[in-house]
Amino acid sequence: MEAIAARLRRHGVTPTSQRLKIASILFSCMEHLSADQIMLAVNRRKPAASKATVYNTLNLFVKKGLVREIIIDPSKVLYDPRTDRHHHFYDIATGKLSDIDFSELPIHSLPALPHGTMLDGIDIVIRTRPATA
Repeated sequence: MEAIAARLRRHGVTPTSQRLKIASILFSCMEHLSADQIMLAVNRRKPAASKATVYNTLNLFVKKGLVREIIIDPSKVLYDPRTDRHHHFYDIATGKLSDIDFSELPIHSLPALPHGTMLDGIDIVIRTRPATA
């Protein structure tokens, strides 16, 4: 837990018991989890965090650069503890999100950005489904 607490501090997040628990779930499994999945894991043994606490903590982690928010569709958001540049495959049948190395999908150019804006990031999600015979 001390390593996780140090990681939170390096990103300007005060480690509380609830934040440590949420961070340990995210960083121990290194999977793409929804807020509901994280809440279930946090409260597995006994209720330790409310839904609002989990969402507020995840929003803080996103803001501080600890995790990435991957919006699959307006009703499905997953949190990615891997913050380096990479893309994703999303299996619509299973709901599984898996990583694609950045070098496997190079982006050589972008269209001109709207006036007064700057690039904040690129998130590519390639949706897949089982092939039918």
